[in-house]
Amino acid sequence: MTLRPDFIWGVSTASIQIEGGSNPSERALSNWDIFCETHGKVYDGHNALISSDHFHHLEEDVAIIKQLGVKAYRFSVSWPRILPDGTGTPNPEGIAFYNRLIDDLLLNGIEPYLTVYHWDLPYPLHQKGGWLNPEIPNWMEEYARVVVDAFSDRVSNWITINEPQCFINESYCNGVHAPGYNVSNRELAQAVHNALMAHGKIVQVIRQSAKLPAKISYAQATPLSSTPNSDADIEVARKRQFSLPQAFAGSGVIYSDPIFLGQYPAEYLSKYESILPRFGQNDMQLISQPIDYFGINLYFGDKIATDKNNEPVVLSNKPGFAKTAFGWPVNPECMYWANKFCYERYGVPMLITENGMSGNDWVHLDGHVHDHDRIDFIHRYLLQMERAIQEGVDIRGYFHWSLMDNFEWARGYSERFGIVHVDFQTGKRTIKDSAFAYSEIIRRNTACL
Repeated sequence: MTLRPDFIWGVSTASIQIEGGSNPSERALSNWDIFCETHGKVYDGHNALISSDHFHHLEEDVAIIKQLGVKAYRFSVSWPRILPDGTGTPNPEGIAFYNRLIDDLLLNGIEPYLTVYHWDLPYPLHQKGGWLNPEIPNWMEEYARVVVDAFSDRVSNWITINEPQCFINESYCNGVHAPGYNVSNRELAQAVHNALMAHGKIVQVIRQSAKLPAKISYAQATPLSSTPNSDADIEVARKRQFSLPQAFAGSGVIYSDPIFLGQYPAEYLSKYESILPRFGQNDMQLISQPIDYFGINLYFGDKIATDKNNEPVVLSNKPGFAKTAFGWPVNPECMYWANKFCYERYGVPMLITENGMSGNDWVHLDGHVHDHDRIDFIHRYLLQMERAIQEGVDIRGYFHWSLMDNFEWARGYSERFGIVHVDFQTGKRTIKDSAFAYSEIIRRNTACL
């Protein structure tokens, strides 16, 4: 099949993962800079000060996007680049950098999709408690006003926050991301609510102040695969997708239910009633303002079946299972089931805001990067996306993660997710075979799958 003619084909990045340009006059310190300075937290002591050096390769990178025929570019704005202190006086050099990027994208016929927050918190706000501080939705509102005022005359597509279950759970519960904390469930519940309120504040600012008609999304990681041997298997897989694990802050449903249904899941309210923060009378009204898309970030998922008590059980991967360089299993059926279940529950048009894999990529003797495993990965996952669309799931676009190799959080530069290879010593870009394959998929609107 071919997809609807207006299907959105894009690539994704995030500010601190690619930008560099981290001199004090260019970008102030973030929580991740401090985390990188903490011994043993980031692979081999790597940091994001240079990253993929997009700051100095902006025009080259936009030219690559155009060359590939990609029509949409999802990027994030760095809060500490825009507001060095988190609040207060904006940094004109930071605003100028994103003006340059947005103008160049539009000049080349590429639609900007701007993510307001993708994990890089200004260090002064981290010192005030970061996502544990109930004031952070107000800080986010001030930051969002600066961003919307500066860029909404040219940007129509907005993503509020990216993966709160990661920047809350991995950062404040598991401690593997900045700032590396392991706090109580009571504090986690406060951080969850703060993140939801921050999302609501961003939506409110965009609706009130955007200069162009705006379409708004929220992006969430939703891993799930089903093994549909029976209707019972499908039902328990659906049940598991929307139930709470022990680490509740890592569950997507406690974010997506308030945003799209206007209430926390009943399981969450009953299990954690004694530790939940006091909610304001209008909190849910703010959090659940209508938005246009549900953004799904999908890489892998668990395989689910039914045990003898009709409860979900996670099946072990078979010996020798297919996996990426990161060690994540390759199970493209998650692209079908996760989207199907989310669309059934929320009924909101969907965007695949991230999908991709880390590969063992290097420049070969012929000067090219032959990443055939990534090509196969893209084909397999897109076939499952097509399957979901054929069955009525309203998926409007796909953004591949990532445009280029980058700083992969606590894994530093040990992983390569890009369809463009980056030499981290020289900054040289080499377009991988997968990028050309993706370009052909876009040109033929999946007819070549």
